[in-house]
Amino acid sequence: MPYHVVSLDQVAELADEFDVLHFHTDYLHFPLSKNLHLPSITTLHGRLDLPDLQPLFRTFASAPVVSISLAQRRPLPRANWVGNIHHGFPADLYKPRFQQGKYLAFLGRISPEKRPDRAIEIAIRCGMHLKIAAKVDRVDQQYFEAKIKPLLKHPAIEFIGEITDQEKNEFLGNAYAYIFPIDWPEPFGLTMIEAMACGTPTIAFRCGSVPELVTEKVTGFVVDDLASAVASVARIPEIDRRACRAAFDKRFTAQRMSAEYVSLYQRSLRDVHEREMLEYEGTPPVILQ
Repeated sequence: MPYHVVSLDQVAELADEFDVLHFHTDYLHFPLSKNLHLPSITTLHGRLDLPDLQPLFRTFASAPVVSISLAQRRPLPRANWVGNIHHGFPADLYKPRFQQGKYLAFLGRISPEKRPDRAIEIAIRCGMHLKIAAKVDRVDQQYFEAKIKPLLKHPAIEFIGEITDQEKNEFLGNAYAYIFPIDWPEPFGLTMIEAMACGTPTIAFRCGSVPELVTEKVTGFVVDDLASAVASVARIPEIDRRACRAAFDKRFTAQRMSAEYVSLYQRSLRDVHEREMLEYEGTPPVILQ
């Protein structure tokens, strides 16, 4: 937090040098940006269903904010939403593999809301090998020791631990399917589009942004329970891995994301210019005596 405060002070000092300010610091800067008289937007990256956010967004109701999925907006429908821009990756960051793999993959964090226990149960029910590439944060250590570690003894389950960004391509690309068994209102879910970029279909539970990102029978399957997830594993050969990658190229590249933000910057500048013109035209003339 101290470094965020220092950074925001530096931004305020240099504000006259910018045309538009784009914040990624949640709501920390709202009192500052409100008084800078400079076009700004804020991309909100986290969950918005926390009770304390209701009075905050009532106080800063005019703050222009951007969602990363329409699902993310649901708890705050009256916020000043000025755009919905999905994340994207460079088109050449992941090389797709079009040959079907032989294992299921789980990638991310070991935490209650990510439900690695579901991924394990799906793999065991299907009689398939599951590779888990995930980190264990300190806050989730007890959950890992009590709930997940005992499940890793099954011969079908392989716990790899945390992997680097460079290792993700091989891990996801060589998988039969990516399992995304979340149990919380995920605002986006980057790993789903990483799998998509690798040509690997996703089986994801219907929470948060999942239905918005996964195209049924094209990039994977959206499921409501374990039985549906298990059934979807058998249907993975129906997914064309080339079409899966093509969906990524159409919807989730960094080029597309950047173009949408540039368009939003331009619109913000036009809006400010129009407001200034209206204010100017509405100013009564000064009569010199």
